[in-house]
Amino acid sequence: MKRSAVILLVLSVAWLSAKAQVVESAEVRTFRINAGGMASGFIPNDGSQPLYGTGANYLVGVGTYVDLHFTHWIQIEGEARWLRFNQYAGENQDNYLIGPRVPVVHFGRADVYGKAMVGVGKMTFPNKYGYGTFTALAFGGGVDYRLSRKVTLRAVDFEYQDWPKFLPSVSIHPYGVSVGMSYRVF
Repeated sequence: MKRSAVILLVLSVAWLSAKAQVVESAEVRTFRINAGGMASGFIPNDGSQPLYGTGANYLVGVGTYVDLHFTHWIQIEGEARWLRFNQYAGENQDNYLIGPRVPVVHFGRADVYGKAMVGVGKMTFPNKYGYGTFTALAFGGGVDYRLSRKVTLRAVDFEYQDWPKFLPSVSIHPYGVSVGMSYRVF
């Protein structure tokens, strides 16, 4: 009888400690979703191959982004940007991109990250010359600064895009910076 009581006691303690560990680790979330808005200023082409005369030096617009954090190393960012202000004769660009986001360094409340995205870029040419939808590759990075548990400031986000085969023998390379703010949804 004493042997059965000791075994039952040991199994009960082991079960309770295992259950306590499961509950405690379940409360630590690794999955997060941040959604936010941004303002951007972009050079529509790096100027290496001018497509048409001189025009506006930059386009300005607004956008939105979503960051999905599955684990520390597995993150995805999606963004949409509409560059509609400071147009030269009706020229504008829109971007719809998604891809991996890589944390580079974390210090204090700041997170430095890099990203590589793919998607589509839409462009309306000046003077209603035409419009089109093109494949867009984007590479960049930036700094996010946590203001609180739920609110994050996107202090700076730099992005360099490549629109290959924009025309049969020409690629364009828009680049620019964005600033914004996001809210932790989950």
